[in-house]
Amino acid sequence: MTTTVLTRAVARLLLAPVLMVAAAVLVKGYADVGDGFAAGVIAALGVLLQYLAFGRAAVEQALPVRRAAQLAVGGLLLALAVAFPPVLGGGAPLQHAPAPGDEVVKLGSLELIGAVAFDVGVFALVLGMVVATIGLIAGTREEEAGRP
Repeated sequence: MTTTVLTRAVARLLLAPVLMVAAAVLVKGYADVGDGFAAGVIAALGVLLQYLAFGRAAVEQALPVRRAAQLAVGGLLLALAVAFPPVLGGGAPLQHAPAPGDEVVKLGSLELIGAVAFDVGVFALVLGMVVATIGLIAGTREEEAGRP
């Protein structure tokens, strides 16, 4: 498959805005509808566009996609670390922290609650799994075509 100069230019120009939209969806989830899963899918689509425009070798050289599996494992561990500690204290899984009425730590206008850490974990899990899968598929396709 050959790509045009226009396709490569558009893909290169769209990567940063796609990642910014993913970050906005991740953060927006605490004020309105939005979440880590959707943000992970959006970011993964930006990486997929890079694979389609430039090929596996160029993307692996430009982006840290070789660490996608580790990102997925880290995201899973973070999500589990947030989800299950309340159970040890007799609470329900994913119980809100801090409790209603308690002081909430803020980073700018973003309230740092347990759901933030959980959504960041889900984001990392989804992004890592999708990018790792895309990398495997891209590698298999290039091997079938006879390219290294």
